[in-house]
Amino acid sequence: MRTAFFGVVALSAAAMAAGVVGGEPAQQEKSFEKEVVVKVKIKYLLYLPTAYESDKKLWPLILFLHGAGESGDDLAKVKTHGPPKLIESKKRDFPCIVVSPQSSGRGWNVDTLTALLDDLAANYRLDKDRVYLTGLSMGGYGTWSLAAAHPQRFAAIVPICGGGNPADAARLKNLPIWVFHGAKDATVPPERSESMVKALKAAGGNVKFTVYPDAGHDSWTAAYNDPELYRWLFAQKRNPQ
Repeated sequence: MRTAFFGVVALSAAAMAAGVVGGEPAQQEKSFEKEVVVKVKIKYLLYLPTAYESDKKLWPLILFLHGAGESGDDLAKVKTHGPPKLIESKKRDFPCIVVSPQSSGRGWNVDTLTALLDDLAANYRLDKDRVYLTGLSMGGYGTWSLAAAHPQRFAAIVPICGGGNPADAARLKNLPIWVFHGAKDATVPPERSESMVKALKAAGGNVKFTVYPDAGHDSWTAAYNDPELYRWLFAQKRNPQ
């Protein structure tokens, strides 16, 4: 009798250890799937070339992502750096559409930026094979993230003093990329760009890397003032593959 009792206890303990109670698993495996519609909203600066209305051709697009300091709800802050600054000061005549959105807080939301690109494509005469993405600091991070999420949407990207995930190199390897960073950057260490460049080269990527030896965090002024950047950028076309 005692042997039988111990046998029942042993079986009960084994069943509990296996997560089985009363012949049924204590926890059942389930899954859930549902499509959720999310409303997104973002403000942006729009620049149209002088000949946009008269010339009905398709136009290239530069999407510029600002840094953390220009976040908020005052669009004038976005004109502080990069292409919006050059447009405002009339130091460069851009032969393309330039769109400069403003992040409401710290960071860039990939879904919001993707929805913005969809809206621009629907409402303006964009050359979808010549869409260029660039950004500085926080916008450099956003450039890496958005390009990794949708590499097929861009002809080339220019991340400046940002950083990304080296694991994304395989997704980005077919995309022309020009990376900029300051060697003395104490805000975003140049190693953040170096690790991406190293991973891209290992994956067989098409990447250029410029390090300004005397620049700190502000490597964007020299980069965006360089005419060679725009010659290179506008020469790139999206690879349909």
